[in-house]
Amino acid sequence: MLAGADEHPGMDISPALLPGVRSATVDTDRIRMHHLESGPADGTPVVMVHGNLSTGRFFEHLMPELPPHYRVIAPDMRCFGDSEAAPLDATRGLADWADDVFALVRALEIDEPPHLVGWSTAGAAIARYAMDRPVASLTFLDPVAPYGYGGVRADGTPCFPDFAGSGGGTVNPEVVERIAAGDASADSPFSIRNVLNAFYFAPTHREPPEREDLLVAEILKTVTGDTNYPGDSVASPNWPGTAPGTTGIINALSPRYCDWTGIVDLEPKPPVLWTHGSADLVVADGSPLEMGTLGATGAVPGWPGPDVFPPQPMVSQIREVLERYAAAGGLVRTEIFDGSGHSPHLDAREKWLAVFTEFLTSI
Repeated sequence: MLAGADEHPGMDISPALLPGVRSATVDTDRIRMHHLESGPADGTPVVMVHGNLSTGRFFEHLMPELPPHYRVIAPDMRCFGDSEAAPLDATRGLADWADDVFALVRALEIDEPPHLVGWSTAGAAIARYAMDRPVASLTFLDPVAPYGYGGVRADGTPCFPDFAGSGGGTVNPEVVERIAAGDASADSPFSIRNVLNAFYFAPTHREPPEREDLLVAEILKTVTGDTNYPGDSVASPNWPGTAPGTTGIINALSPRYCDWTGIVDLEPKPPVLWTHGSADLVVADGSPLEMGTLGATGAVPGWPGPDVFPPQPMVSQIREVLERYAAAGGLVRTEIFDGSGHSPHLDAREKWLAVFTEFLTSI
């Protein structure tokens, strides 16, 4: 049984790992971290960092398929999966996650700069890691926009000075309640099983039943509350009435604290691969989960209009920052997966794996 499994009675949350994948929990100098691993201990390190509402097992299916000379590590980040439920300081953006990954790398006695993969939220975390210490490469997998999530214009300036419309108060409370209750059903649109199928994958994709059950169970390990998911919030006089607090993962994604545009100034510049699903609903120009879009469609009343609070053009912002990175001398490869959702490593597994492997072996 994986570490922490006894904290979730009544569910089979730890089915056997795939052949070639092993599980371990280590004490770092920051927190206790659970991770999956494959490949030789002296292999070239590849660290795959999951996003919000997920765990390292969302990468498990890829690990045995990578070339055997890579040591592939997929940690559970704090308050997710089977790692320690430590508070997250949102005022540092995703620096807590970046520092946790580095602490794990040190604890595993890895001396060389790793190749980093950052999915969604973790895109900001691996960028922060690279701004603070050497990396071999960066793979952005449908990353959060470089100016954070919600409440900003195309150029990254806030719609309101207090960054209203971003942070922990923007999350649907029923989703949080159902996660806290361990709801593995499909009884509500806000049950995590339905959220998984609606927003993680392409509409045409469905994981095999046993794999879907596993992923649902992994998400249900999320620690909910003010210090993790979604985080705290403060009332705002600005639409929609909530502004980011200072703790928890959704506040860490607020543009008040999350900004990874600094990669443009990195020297030396690690090679970058950006992979993105064309049908991604989570990170998109006009994501239906972002307040500007929700206001424009009437889903959240009182929207002050596009001049005050436009939908955030997230993909355009990613493209613009990476174009600046390339113009400043960085190597950038972009692969848009036609028809894929927020998880092309899942709904276009073979193609994504081929692109990623080719990228790794070419640098």
